[in-house]
Amino acid sequence: MREKVAIQGIEGSFHHQVAREYFGKDVQVDECMSFGDVVRSLTRGESGRAVMAIENSIAGSILPNYALIDENNLKIIGEHYIPIQMNLMAVPGRKIEDIKKVYSHPMALLQCKEFFSNYPHIRLIEDADTASVAKRISENNSQHSAAVASKTAAELFGLEIIAADIHTIKSNTTRFLVLSAEEEKGIKNLSSNKASIKFVMESKEGSLVSALNILRDFNLDMTKIQSVPVIEMPWKYAFFIDVVFDDPKRFRRAMEILEVMTETLKILGIYQNGLAAVAAAPAKATASQL
Repeated sequence: MREKVAIQGIEGSFHHQVAREYFGKDVQVDECMSFGDVVRSLTRGESGRAVMAIENSIAGSILPNYALIDENNLKIIGEHYIPIQMNLMAVPGRKIEDIKKVYSHPMALLQCKEFFSNYPHIRLIEDADTASVAKRISENNSQHSAAVASKTAAELFGLEIIAADIHTIKSNTTRFLVLSAEEEKGIKNLSSNKASIKFVMESKEGSLVSALNILRDFNLDMTKIQSVPVIEMPWKYAFFIDVVFDDPKRFRRAMEILEVMTETLKILGIYQNGLAAVAAAPAKATASQL
C-alpha cells in the first residue's frame, strides 16, 4: 500500500501539484481543509509525509506554519519550489466570450485583475479555493462559468484552458516544505546540504549578532531568518534560520557552539537544497497563490 501524503486542499490544488512533482504523479494524498488538519494527519499516523507552504517570494512567510512545525515537533525532510501559474479554464468547447462568471480564491482573482479588466462582461466571484471550483464546474458541466486554477486542476477535472498564464506578476514563486513526524536520515544523507534551525537567545545586547557570527565563521550561508514572538514571554523572540553548507562537519561544530550560546536550540530538519533545482530549470511565468 502506498504511503499517503497530507496536503492542504483537494486534488488539483497547488499543494497537490507539489506532492506530484516531489513524490511522483501517482502519489496518494490525504486531502485536508486546513494546515492544522495537515499536522493532525501526520501526528495521528493517517499520513506518512506532508506538504506545507511556508513562504512566497512576494507575500512573505506564513508565520502560523512555523509555529505548527515547531510545536508539533515535525521534521523538515525536504523542500520544493514552484512557480504558481494562473489559468482560466472551462468545460471543453467554451470560449472566453461564452463565460459570464469566473470563480476562484480571492488571492487568485486579485493576481489576475489586470487580465479581467479587458473582459468587463465577466463577473468575478470569490470562492473557497482554486481546485474545488474547477472540480465543481466540471461536475456541473457549467456552460457559462469558468475557474482560475492550476494546470493540474484542468488535467484532473477534464477542463480546457482557454487562457493560460493570466496573472499579472510574472516572477513569483512559493516554497513548500516536505514534513515527517519522525526523524529522517538527515545529515547522514550525502545529498543533504541545507538545514532549518530554531533558537531563542538571552535578552542582552549583541546576543543575536554573536550567534550569526558563528554561522559566518563556519561558512554557513544563511538564506533566511524569521523572528517569531515567544507567546508566553512578551517582547522575546525565537529565530528560525535556514542555512546552506558544504561541509557537514562544520555544520555540526557550529551547532555545538550555538547550543552553548543559546537558551534553546532545535534542528528542525536537514535536507537537500531545493532552490538549486529551481535555478537549473528554465524560467517560467509565475504568480503567487498559496
